[in-house]
Amino acid sequence: MAELHFKDDEFIISKTDTQGRITYGNELFLKLAGYTESEIISKPHSIVRHPDMPKIIFKLLWDTIRSGKEIYAYVINRSKNGDYYWVFANVTPSFDAKGGIVGYYSVRRKPTSKAIEQIKPLYQKLLSAERSGGVASSSQMLEELLKPFGGRYDKFILSL
Repeated sequence: MAELHFKDDEFIISKTDTQGRITYGNELFLKLAGYTESEIISKPHSIVRHPDMPKIIFKLLWDTIRSGKEIYAYVINRSKNGDYYWVFANVTPSFDAKGGIVGYYSVRRKPTSKAIEQIKPLYQKLLSAERSGGVASSSQMLEELLKPFGGRYDKFILSL
């Protein structure tokens, strides 16, 4: 499997409904994911989830955006043919006029190589803990890691 790359000034954009089903993907998203628009619309965003991505990070992501807050996260995605690509994602809830969440909007940009060098071993440790002790085990490991950052994942991510 090959690592895919995109330019520093390019942005991957997608939108989902509240259940995480894709309602929009820009051209770069479709290109990197390897799907046509008709293949991906209404599919769960997890269609691009890479198996090396720890579940605890997605739990944190979903808990955060469902609470109405934005989140930044480093994510490894998998394309239709098995290739992969790293992103630095900003995911935000979209609100209706009454303040209710109607979906989610994600803008992803190219991560720095320095950040990925730090994230890869962390995600490998979280994944190992998850495989041996479930999500609870990787959650405990993540909590320990975040203590120097006031227990906040956003502070940790933005420190990279």
